[in-house]
Amino acid sequence: MNISVIGGSKCSKKDYKIAQELGRLIAREGWTLICGGRTGIMEAACKGAKSAGGTTVAILPTKDGRDANPYVDVKIPTGLGYARNILVVRASDIIVAVSGKYGTLSEIAFAFNEDRCVIGINTWKIKGVVQVKTPIQAISYIKRILKKRR
Repeated sequence: MNISVIGGSKCSKKDYKIAQELGRLIAREGWTLICGGRTGIMEAACKGAKSAGGTTVAILPTKDGRDANPYVDVKIPTGLGYARNILVVRASDIIVAVSGKYGTLSEIAFAFNEDRCVIGINTWKIKGVVQVKTPIQAISYIKRILKKRR
């Protein structure tokens, strides 16, 4: 199961901690964490996943992997800039958005076009994004979705 965590390259300390806990919980479930691989929310999620022995995959906007955060296991450089956001979505079964600005909004839009579920914590409050307050609630919601799919 691939879970994307999306969000800004800049974030508050509160949202960084939320993303870190989310990454940790994703890894504890045995799921692979997919992200854009850079700083902020992406780094926090990867850091949390690594702390729990998880696997992290970064779909990077640049042509090389040097801009990946230090908690990335698999670097996929694309050279596509923000256009790589569609790849972050397509590589995932479910997307969790934590805060974020317009890049995150584009990923949410791509997710809707690809019929992916989007769960949100402190992010865009738009129709279709399932709003939750905590990483634990996000994981519980993901488990409910997976149970329905079986």
